[in-house]
Amino acid sequence: MAEFVSIEVTEGVATILLQRPPMNALSLQMQREIRQAAEEVGSRSDVGAVVLYGGPKVFAAGADIKEMVGMSYQDMLRAGVGLQDAFTSVARIPQPTIAAITGYALGGGCELALCCDLRISADDAQLGQPEIRLGIIPGAGGTQRLPRLVGVSRAKELILTGRSVAAEEALSIGLVNRVVTAGDVYAAASELGARLARGPALALRAAKQAIDLGTEVDLATGLEIERISFAALFATDDRTIGMTAFVDKTVPAFTGR
Repeated sequence: MAEFVSIEVTEGVATILLQRPPMNALSLQMQREIRQAAEEVGSRSDVGAVVLYGGPKVFAAGADIKEMVGMSYQDMLRAGVGLQDAFTSVARIPQPTIAAITGYALGGGCELALCCDLRISADDAQLGQPEIRLGIIPGAGGTQRLPRLVGVSRAKELILTGRSVAAEEALSIGLVNRVVTAGDVYAAASELGARLARGPALALRAAKQAIDLGTEVDLATGLEIERISFAALFATDDRTIGMTAFVDKTVPAFTGR
């Protein structure tokens, strides 16, 4: 049984809860547990959406520096593989994922939020990549995912200065999708998750995959990925349900098939 990461499923929405007080520092053990949780929810047929939540006080303030301070180059070569694997496992969850951000999402915490499809932030949250202040750089995807999300120039400014941004600035640059009051973060993320979980599961997965794969290739290849995925959905029950409901002016009841 995991010590720092738990899973709870309610009405098709899985919450991956980080629980390592006081700041959810992302230790090696916690990284392994995050990977295991991501793999589990990704394989479950009763999960239509996933919320990643650190609790009401903090999302995750970063890596466990006390654990890292004594590591050598050789140690980090090995540990870095597990770190990236853990975060990539979150990015590869096939269902839509939502980071519910409270308090701080700094360093590894910000990188973890970047692995989600959508981010809902508390109005008093702080996000950033402060690794440069420690004489290092982001090592769990920050130098790659952040530029893809907010643009190269903004990402360089944040990473090279190590400064954090408040929620409203994060919203203005596209780092988060929505800002709500601190007490409403989890409810807002869960509500959005429930809405997505009621949607056509295969189409949602196909859309996510087409976007993720398409942004890594040239336009012509991306369009081909989209064309094949689009056509494939005509073999699903949900496509028939959705189009029939549209013609009949009724609300579709998708089945996930």
